[in-house]
Amino acid sequence: MVEPSSSQQAFQAETPAQKRALSYSNTIHQLFTSVMQQKLPADRIIGEYFRLHKKHGSKDRRVIRESLFALFRWWGWIKQVHTSGQQDSSWFASLAIVAELEGHKWSQFSEAWREFANQSEQFNLSAAAQTLATVTDKCQYLQQQLKQASLTETQLLPDWFWQVTNVEQSQQLAIVEAMCSRPPIWGRAQTLNQQQLINSLLKDDVEAIASEFFDDALSLGLKSINLNAIGAYQRGELEIQDLGSQVIGQICQPQADENWWDTCSGAGGKTLQLRSLMLKKNPASTGSITSSDIRRKPLEELIKRAKRAGFKGISVAPWKSDALPVKAENFDGVLVDAPCSCTGTWRRNPDMRWLDDKDVVLAKHELQLDILTRSAKAVKPKGKLVYATCSLSPIENEQVVNAFLAANPEFELQTLQHPFTQEAVTMLTVWPQEANTDGMFVAKMLKR
Repeated sequence: MVEPSSSQQAFQAETPAQKRALSYSNTIHQLFTSVMQQKLPADRIIGEYFRLHKKHGSKDRRVIRESLFALFRWWGWIKQVHTSGQQDSSWFASLAIVAELEGHKWSQFSEAWREFANQSEQFNLSAAAQTLATVTDKCQYLQQQLKQASLTETQLLPDWFWQVTNVEQSQQLAIVEAMCSRPPIWGRAQTLNQQQLINSLLKDDVEAIASEFFDDALSLGLKSINLNAIGAYQRGELEIQDLGSQVIGQICQPQADENWWDTCSGAGGKTLQLRSLMLKKNPASTGSITSSDIRRKPLEELIKRAKRAGFKGISVAPWKSDALPVKAENFDGVLVDAPCSCTGTWRRNPDMRWLDDKDVVLAKHELQLDILTRSAKAVKPKGKLVYATCSLSPIENEQVVNAFLAANPEFELQTLQHPFTQEAVTMLTVWPQEANTDGMFVAKMLKR
């Protein structure tokens, strides 16, 4: 364990639990400060920390990791408590509060943090008298604990988020509730059918629940999973892909003999989904997918994943300049999964809502429109063009599509059926609360 800092020495630890609580506190503070100062993703910071500090056992890692992410999840409230840059009573109060809000099981440590916090006249914290089931329950409990604070549910997302999204007031609480809960791990049956994959996972003691929306999607629950220990993953039968992300491939609806271009593929999650959908329509599919990205490493990872699944018909064409890396008017379908602010993924990355500001949304509109415009040149007549982001802002979504259509009248929007609400729409936004997913946007156009 990391030794307590000098600022912690004033807090006398009289029990083994208190000593460990002090040590955990020091480590979490070190990581929290690194994230906020370096403005790097918390996953990266904590991953590097654990790589260098292998002496931490699995329980240590869980306490440290879950406490760190809980601080970011509830920072909209906690920042009204923790006003000092040092590890003082307010820091211990912050740790005790988030442990209570999330119902963490390590009560011996949260009690110690609460005792340290209560050494200050500023705090008189107590445990919740009942289970805090909703965000409103949590808000009311914390308001009772912190008489000097003024708390509302909408503070749990930054002010600028509400400025760049069109959210009706009646839906604000539902969005906050979703954003402040942990999403499940969603998987996709890639070379097996849904039930076959569920049966295969049970052999490795992994319980999965079939999705009611897609016949190849399944929830793997909330527990961390060592994928490399799962036979179905090693054989390419299982891919991890959020249900919201899976909506994109389902909207594309690639036919078995079509040629598609995934223009911003990254490591190829949607490329693999498109190929899997082709093969399920016809195991002898003659279709193909070309995947492009400006980064070489993700494309190399895609090739490994395709090989693991035994997929043929996938090739890569890196973006090396502004010129198209593929032939013009050569594809039945083009998918543009554009770089964006990623506000739809805040459930999995709660730190990013506090590291970013409004500029992360405002700055990408021109780039997104440019990528969509150039990519559209590769669509055949009567071909399909799909634009997607994991943003919840119309600035990156509807406004980009409308600007593109105004300049490219040969494309027309297609009516889509929302897979979760069954609503008929021309531009589809998946909100996190609709099916326990990440947020996502997609629009589908046809070239006349």
